[in-house]
Amino acid sequence: MSLNDLLPILQVSIGPVILISGVGLLLLTMTNRFGRIIDRSRQFCDQLLAGNDSDQHKKNIESQLKVLLRRANIVRAAIALAGLSALLAALLIIVLFLNSLLQLGFIFLISILFSICMLCLIGSLIFFIADINISLTVIKLEAAELDSVTV
Repeated sequence: MSLNDLLPILQVSIGPVILISGVGLLLLTMTNRFGRIIDRSRQFCDQLLAGNDSDQHKKNIESQLKVLLRRANIVRAAIALAGLSALLAALLIIVLFLNSLLQLGFIFLISILFSICMLCLIGSLIFFIADINISLTVIKLEAAELDSVTV
């Protein structure tokens, strides 16, 4: 096999690398978000342990901690699905390369890998959007507490 024969095989096999790059950026965003959720919940726990707040404020913090726990679970699921998507894309690259190089006829396997990869990515994005929507709940709780304090 010559270099001219190998170049088209490499071109086909490298296509999913773009997908891995995009998923990597999504993973970076999601892990940053996850870290902020964890940091914020630690701050709330420290506030509760200090015990200097009113009962109403403690209830509000507990409500926010429940929301943060829910968000952490959702973001963790989004990260897991995005990571699985990247893993499947990497497997897809190997299968595409071997299929083209050795003429193995793995068309069905390639289709399944690509489909599952995309479904994982879609699921990850759905969880990510759900987290963003749930984060508004915390803002509403904080706004409600501010209204009760200022009234």
